[in-house]
Amino acid sequence: MDSKNNTGTENSGNWNSGDWNSGDRNSGRWNSGNWNSGRWNSGNWNSGDRNSGDRNSGDRNSGDRNSGNWNSGDWNSGNWNSGDWNSGDWNSGDRNSGWFNTDEPCARFFNKETTIKLSDFFNSECCPSWSGFNLTEWVDSSEMTDEEKKSNPAHETCGGYLKTYEYKEAWAGFWKSTSEENRKKFLALPNFDAVIFHEITGLDVGQPNLSGKEVSVTLDGKTYTAVIK
Repeated sequence: MDSKNNTGTENSGNWNSGDWNSGDRNSGRWNSGNWNSGRWNSGNWNSGDRNSGDRNSGDRNSGDRNSGNWNSGDWNSGNWNSGDWNSGDWNSGDRNSGWFNTDEPCARFFNKETTIKLSDFFNSECCPSWSGFNLTEWVDSSEMTDEEKKSNPAHETCGGYLKTYEYKEAWAGFWKSTSEENRKKFLALPNFDAVIFHEITGLDVGQPNLSGKEVSVTLDGKTYTAVIK
């Protein structure tokens, strides 16, 4: 270790101003990549935290060039996207948003239109919680397997490594750990379609397609009723 180049402690790289970095030019901590200003990054040029991709300014991204959080795709400014170039959330497709809009459109759920605005939906009791959905997870050296230690030798400097989950693998873990009440909120989403849900998440929830049935959702005292096409 060239200690002349490090102002932090326990660094094996060069030009680090933070601590426990095994890469170079890091100002954060526990980075195994280069040019990181956040923490627990295993990629490069990250200013957020817990990224395993590159050039992320958000947090917990396994993709690249994301300014949002928890994205496994690339160039997303929204959150939880497995597709690319999305400014919204939870998209497996690409380029969802639109150009030069000054109002808030009604949301599409499961490829169908609704009369619900996302701002109303997010503030309602109907909205599920995404707490616990993680594409990356910090694993301390004491909890690493021998194979993980062999594949991630930088753990000796960083004190662990950033474990990355595939998008559908993360969904499986989240679905298992979240509450039954929260799972029911997902299944009660407008236009819920088990086939589409399975396509995006990999989860087989055993629910029939609700096409042709009438559903009602109450948001902020207003009840919206529609027949699913």
